[in-house]
Amino acid sequence: MIRVQDIKLSLEEEKEEVLLGKIAKKLKIKPSDIIKYTIFKEAIDARKKDEIKLVYTVDVETRKDDMLLEKYPNLKRTDPAYVCPPKGEKLMDHPPVVVGSGPCGLFAALILAQQGFKPIVVERGRCVEERVKDIERLTKEGIFDPKSNIQFGEGGAGTFSDGKLTTQIKNKRCHKVLEEMVLAGAPEEILYKNKPHVGTDILRDVVRNIRQQIIALGGTFRFETQLTDLEIEDGALKAVILNDTERLETEHCILAIGHSARDTFEMLHKRQVHMEQKPFSMGMRVEHLQSWINEAQFGEKYAHHPKLGAAEYKLVHHCENGRTVYSFCMCPGGYVMASASEEGRVVTNGMSEHARDGVNANSAILVNVGPEDFEGDHPLAGMYMQRQLEEVAFKLGGGQYKAPAQKLGDFFENQVSTSFGVVKPTYEPGITLSNMKASMPKYMGEAIDEAMHAFGKKIKNFDHPDALFTGFETRSSSPVRLPRNEAYESSVKGLYPAGEGAGYAGGISSAAVDGIQIAESLVKEFRGIK
Repeated sequence: MIRVQDIKLSLEEEKEEVLLGKIAKKLKIKPSDIIKYTIFKEAIDARKKDEIKLVYTVDVETRKDDMLLEKYPNLKRTDPAYVCPPKGEKLMDHPPVVVGSGPCGLFAALILAQQGFKPIVVERGRCVEERVKDIERLTKEGIFDPKSNIQFGEGGAGTFSDGKLTTQIKNKRCHKVLEEMVLAGAPEEILYKNKPHVGTDILRDVVRNIRQQIIALGGTFRFETQLTDLEIEDGALKAVILNDTERLETEHCILAIGHSARDTFEMLHKRQVHMEQKPFSMGMRVEHLQSWINEAQFGEKYAHHPKLGAAEYKLVHHCENGRTVYSFCMCPGGYVMASASEEGRVVTNGMSEHARDGVNANSAILVNVGPEDFEGDHPLAGMYMQRQLEEVAFKLGGGQYKAPAQKLGDFFENQVSTSFGVVKPTYEPGITLSNMKASMPKYMGEAIDEAMHAFGKKIKNFDHPDALFTGFETRSSSPVRLPRNEAYESSVKGLYPAGEGAGYAGGISSAAVDGIQIAESLVKEFRGIK
């Protein structure tokens, strides 16, 4: 098919009625010359607030393809569909083990299962059905389960997020991820939306359905089963130790452990698996009224137009002190979530349902930190820095996993908040008003202060004194990187660090793609199991 770009529709036009004619007009052919078309991408052009457009890229099959390609040099054929590489010649002695069932682990296991390798998926947390209950106990009753929470369990941290599928990477496997998610129950619109998202309510079903497909293809899931040690001989993996007592032989283990498996990082360091310090970011969640963001991004005329949905934003500011502050994981119409994975520590994150119909918008406002900020050269120094700030948040919150919060106006004045304004908190199990600015590193407070003023000049009301900070957000990315070779192996042969936890991804799509690539590397070397 031929890819045709930049076809614009007004918000009043219905694509089902006018898109065919606009494609024909763009190509200067008759509508009857078009055999079929599919939407490749739909984006919003809101540069003119009184004339917002929907902009389409479409894939078209016509009766005049050859003529059109010759006439218009900018037209290109569409990319070929994803095909897994041909299998290798060798046989594995034992099934591959995938540690972690977040997007990276799930998609690694899915590809392996589709190719007949019968992977064993090991997950320290519970299945998604049980996770929902455990997280509800935390948010409603303040009862925390270190084995089943927003960080640990089937689907990983992304299951309880906005379910964003945007990514900065350009990789043919991205569309494979979207297609598999649609087959598992995600809305078909994610195949073409410029900023696709699923929402936590739908994502839970998608995760469960992918699991069921892997099992139907011969894979196995082991929930409440933690990787606690490795058996290494002559620099090569021989077995994994599960729950301290069970020895499972395997020569191939994909480590899709996520960025919060801190005890696993410590075990890997003890086993001398090579790892390095990595820069990351920390900060707080900020909440605004979603109506403010809609009006700032779409204008009053279209602020609540049903075709536009809840508005998003993406902001960055380079500060005078050399730091960079940016918005991250923006959740339109969403909620601030209790995301701790260790007792006595508080962590925040954001979540939206598919409808994005909550009263507040939220996002992380993060400041970059690096090895120069860490206390020492230990590979896990960044992880220990995260822990310190999470312990501060727990103390400020007053226990029971309540989080500290502060109005932006009080943050600017460096004083304790005493009441809420028009923005009410969404964090459960509850918040405690405090002065977070006085409790964070000085450079972080200064950078966020400067950035919020700058962001207010870009988006009206972003620096409103009633905007609400909740903290702290420390898990934007992994604080370590596990180096790997061209075959994706770590310093231990047969051990494959993968996804966000290993420092090679930054979101659902990129993590899934990394898992697919590692699975492909095994497929290219092996043809099956003995």
